[in-house]
Amino acid sequence: MLMDKAIIKKYDVAAPRYTSYPTAPQWSAELTADGYAAALKGFGQNSKTLSLYVHIPFCEQLCYFCACNKVIRAKEEKVGDEFLEHLFKEIAMVAALVDKRKLIRQLHLGGGTPTYLSDAQLERLFAKIQSVFDIDSNEEIAIEIDPRTVTQHKLTVLRKLGFNRISLGIQDFDPKVQDDINRIQPFEQVAEVHQWCRELKFDSVNFDLIYGLPYQTRDTFKKTMDLVIGLRPDRIALYSFAYVPWASKPQNKFNLEAIALHDEKLDIFIQSRENLLAHGYQAIAMDHFALNSDAMAQAFNEGTLHRNFMGYTLKPADEYIGIGPSAISFIENTYIQNIKVLPDYYAVITQGRLPVERGKHLSEDDRMRQWVINSLMCQFQVDKRQFFDTFGYEFEDYFTQEAEHLHHCIEDGLIKENTQRIQATDLGKIFIRNVCMGFDHYLRQKNGQQRFSRTI
Repeated sequence: MLMDKAIIKKYDVAAPRYTSYPTAPQWSAELTADGYAAALKGFGQNSKTLSLYVHIPFCEQLCYFCACNKVIRAKEEKVGDEFLEHLFKEIAMVAALVDKRKLIRQLHLGGGTPTYLSDAQLERLFAKIQSVFDIDSNEEIAIEIDPRTVTQHKLTVLRKLGFNRISLGIQDFDPKVQDDINRIQPFEQVAEVHQWCRELKFDSVNFDLIYGLPYQTRDTFKKTMDLVIGLRPDRIALYSFAYVPWASKPQNKFNLEAIALHDEKLDIFIQSRENLLAHGYQAIAMDHFALNSDAMAQAFNEGTLHRNFMGYTLKPADEYIGIGPSAISFIENTYIQNIKVLPDYYAVITQGRLPVERGKHLSEDDRMRQWVINSLMCQFQVDKRQFFDTFGYEFEDYFTQEAEHLHHCIEDGLIKENTQRIQATDLGKIFIRNVCMGFDHYLRQKNGQQRFSRTI
């Protein structure tokens, strides 16, 4: 794919990743525990099903690239026990307010490193969830894995519990890159864990990779991609490195001259994309790839792919509840985020209160813009007739202020538009966040100016 460097420079700007709309900077403490309790009660009064996310924040070692909410602790049983004690109290409070045995059609354990917990602790956690909700074993039950933290026995325990999808954090196999980001995990170690997953017959194995890390080049990252393709995971998430040193202080350790920028970084992505496509992977939305046999490829092709705080995901359930520090929920058209700082989370739980830090209830305008942005992010298109059927407004009549933005996107070759739909081009698929920005009402407001990672 040949691209004008002037276009790259124009669109390589700070932009939201749109794992939510409105984006998190627009949420506030005005959404309280009472607001969350009301949403949970409303959820309990309907027949909607549930996606449940559990955030386990602990890691044994700090990875310098990571901007996730995490707590660095040496592995100790008592740390996990204390955490589960408080987590179970939150689960009990949520379940009491829902007051119904909801069906969980998607369960995800993330972090941090969920496998920081011992086998017995993971078994207790799964049993606690099962005690208040019904888990559909035929749907996705997933867990994030640091390959350095698992044994064949631990994977066997997870499989027996019912986990059917494993996501392995890889990032890069180059030794110099691994040393600089403080995450040493040889290819042979990952290959062994991957083989265990295959022997245990997990339905899907995902690899997380990051392009744009310090000391990556086209040649070094191609070697990583070739090794990954040789293992043939079912899914690959190819994330752009989010350089956000104001939010993640360890990133200040990096040598800026070693970080690929602009067209060089984009070249790494395009080369990797072409390599994956040439070896039977399908491009899924912005930064995911999957074999045609995988459920994510099927969801994308059927128009049911969804985007939330986990990135791209299946959407077998109606509502989304997050448990644990920093976890996010979206129920009854309301975003809720838990307290991030672990001691504060523990203190509020001990007081018997829901650990709400902030959130936002969506207005009708929010919901319409959310729908459009999700359509662009997940399907690379907007069906104008479907928008009318959903909200009762003609697309052009409602988004008159966005017409100029769309015109510029058409001129620059990012989208095509007719009376029926807006469709992203191949170039627009790479810069889809930029297309979405034109529908973001808050970015046009003075108080909506926030710091984000760059689109490339």
